[in-house]
Amino acid sequence: MQAIRQREYGGPEVLELVEVERPRPRPTEVLVRVLAAGVNPVDWKVRAGGMRMPLPLTVGWDVSGVVEQVGGGVTRFKPGDEVFGMPRFPGVAAGYAQDVTARARQLARKPARLTHDEAAGLPLAGLTAWQIIVDTAFVQPGQRVLVTAAGGGVGHLAVQIAKARGAHVIGTARADKHAVLAELGADEVIDYTEVDAPRAVSDVDLVVDAVGGAGSASWFPALRPGGLLVPVTGAAAVAEQAAQAGVRVASLLVEPDYAGLEALAGLVDAGALRVLVQ
Repeated sequence: MQAIRQREYGGPEVLELVEVERPRPRPTEVLVRVLAAGVNPVDWKVRAGGMRMPLPLTVGWDVSGVVEQVGGGVTRFKPGDEVFGMPRFPGVAAGYAQDVTARARQLARKPARLTHDEAAGLPLAGLTAWQIIVDTAFVQPGQRVLVTAAGGGVGHLAVQIAKARGAHVIGTARADKHAVLAELGADEVIDYTEVDAPRAVSDVDLVVDAVGGAGSASWFPALRPGGLLVPVTGAAAVAEQAAQAGVRVASLLVEPDYAGLEALAGLVDAGALRVLVQ
């Protein structure tokens, strides 16, 4: 089969199309013919050497495709099933290839409403948002949820998930994304280039900081006392400041989760979740 591999770390020029041996599914695994592979920031960070993995390496985690073979003990799928998922993360999944193997419980059936391109854009970003909003913050109806970079991959999905949970959703984005975010369910959208966004809102129960890093601390004024901030990266860097400010910070690394994937698929089937492909 063909795959995209790299023999050294660097820019996009280190990626090359090569012929490699097709993997075989082990017990509890399935072999998936990849019809679309998603691209996430972690892909280029690994490619550039920011997260070291053994070389040669094929990056890529988000995949959507069709089951070709099933290994021993697999009962969830059969050949011909359309599936999507984020196998093995943060280990190597080798998603930039014609075929990948994955543990059956790290995949879910692709929603019929989504194309394979759309489905390949959902797992990592969608599970990140789901695991913050549902599994970590336990967002309830009527709570106030602020999503930074709301027009981005994690952000636009987080807006819709929080809205589906009954939250009052506030997003930050440039003005050219305000209309689509309103369509996706945002109750308020703040242009962070025009106002001091962390001080433009207050009494927020949860901040989903899709930007992350040390700058996450700037969102403390927007939180109610005891409110929760979950940055996609850099939670440890602001934990001490959070305690001093009377708010909470949680650190989350997204993980494969078929129950979360099925919940996201359910929102898609209900017309409550769209995946915007760039």
